[in-house]
Amino acid sequence: MAKRPRAGGNPDKRMSLAEHLVELKKRLTIAAVAIVLGAIGGFFLAGPVIKLLIQPIQDVADDRNIQLAYTTLTEQFDLRFQIAVALSILLTSPVWLYQILAFLVPGLTKRERKYTLGFFFSAVPMFLGGGFVGLLIFPHMVALLTGFSTDALAVTNLSARPYYDFVIKLVLACGVAFVLPVFLVLLNFLGVLSARSILKGWRVAILIITLFCATATPAADLVSMFVLAIPMVILYFTAAGVALWHDRGVAKREAALEAEFA
Repeated sequence: MAKRPRAGGNPDKRMSLAEHLVELKKRLTIAAVAIVLGAIGGFFLAGPVIKLLIQPIQDVADDRNIQLAYTTLTEQFDLRFQIAVALSILLTSPVWLYQILAFLVPGLTKRERKYTLGFFFSAVPMFLGGGFVGLLIFPHMVALLTGFSTDALAVTNLSARPYYDFVIKLVLACGVAFVLPVFLVLLNFLGVLSARSILKGWRVAILIITLFCATATPAADLVSMFVLAIPMVILYFTAAGVALWHDRGVAKREAALEAEFA
């Protein structure tokens, strides 16, 4: 039952709807400024990244006669800016993930705040690790998909924009996918989702993971799809195991309290 606040005071330190909106605006502004500043720095780092992304094409160019084509005068600048934004999202992930945490913390208890801090320190390396996995998968996808050409004299012209769009979306999608199990554990520790519910929905989870990987990777590249899906399935059941361990600990503590005050 909610406590009655004293006249002229707010002992529970509850925020009104207007205060929540102001806090949300503040957190979004900080995150946006960090991403913009990161994009400015990323613009100067985009050159080495572009060399890294076109390396898979250069590795197969001699054998398969492949070229990367820019179709407009401004396309190289646009793509450099796009890569700068993607770099900023990756590099500033500690900032905007912390802003999400800072917006949620005022409405949580002291115990729940410890859980959200654990979420923060787990989500950042998981997001960066997922992006790194995407970069590891991408060269193999290029080598496999460009190998379907049977004509040795044919020239494969790859448009630069779809090429860079694909790799950027793949890296970011892998980063988000690796963070989702951390959210499952956080929801369990906050009492929103039980371990039994997580385990009960394993069939649906595997189906969703498969569909996600099929969307994030080319439909013809089954190897890359499974390379991405297998770590996600392992992370899902790892999250379920952590949630099960937590639920058992909570049940033991509740049983001990009932026995003590029976």
